[in-house]
Amino acid sequence: MMENDTFQQRIYHIVAAIPFGKVTTYGEIARLAGSPRAARQVGGVLKRLPEGSRLPWYRVINRLGEISLTGTDLDRQRQALLAEGIEVSPEGKIALARYRWVQ
Repeated sequence: MMENDTFQQRIYHIVAAIPFGKVTTYGEIARLAGSPRAARQVGGVLKRLPEGSRLPWYRVINRLGEISLTGTDLDRQRQALLAEGIEVSPEGKIALARYRWVQ
């Protein structure tokens, strides 16, 4: 990654690198992007992804191993994770110890 990449570009690069069947946290992405206290901003960047983006945003969950979204967004993220073989409870809980991607 280039030194002058924007925070948003760094987040895109990191999220794109999360392997199939793995998840990571907003905080971990913030740390890898060089702003360890910016977990909420990571969520904001992902929330504003353009329609039809191919970035695997659904592989990003909170530090408790849960989907932070609600309603139909939670269902959408849960279905995308299930499609990759990641076990997700009906409430959106994921076994972080089992599925976590660590860079």
